Amino acid sequence: MIIPTGTETTRLRNAWPMASELPPLAPLPSVPAIARAHLGVTCLGWRLGGLAKDGEAVVSELATNAIQASIGPDGNPRYLDGGQMPLVLLRLFSDGITLLVEVWDQAPGVPFVGEASVDAESGRGLFLVVALARQWGWNKVPGGKCVWAALRVHPGEIN
Repeated sequence: MIIPTGTETTRLRNAWPMASELPPLAPLPSVPAIARAHLGVTCLGWRLGGLAKDGEAVVSELATNAIQASIGPDGNPRYLDGGQMPLVLLRLFSDGITLLVEVWDQAPGVPFVGEASVDAESGRGLFLVVALARQWGWNKVPGGKCVWAALRVHPGEIN
């Protein structure tokens, strides 16, 4: 299970006064839409409506990548050792100026900004994240990885 606990969660909750997360989700095609909706509503509640559009694009790409990494060529989940379904987790943090988006998954591999051909139907997701986020990166975590992106409110954008 990749659910973050312990000192890492405590540290983040202390550093970021606003936090929201979805329960762990199965790697299904509906996850990016669920992540977008959760981010949009959360940004409005946190008075960060100016970040909602870019944040929704970023979280959609990160969730899509997590889902694609968690399924096989047949579109079915790649089950973990022991027959467990891999999970995806979305966490959002903010201090009122910066929005930190985290997408956790249990899939192997590492995220990278690739080069997509002009006629490719995919492969540009992290290009979009790089363009919209102030920073992004990833960390190995017990049982998987966490890909994150930080978006910052521009002066005058707080709603």
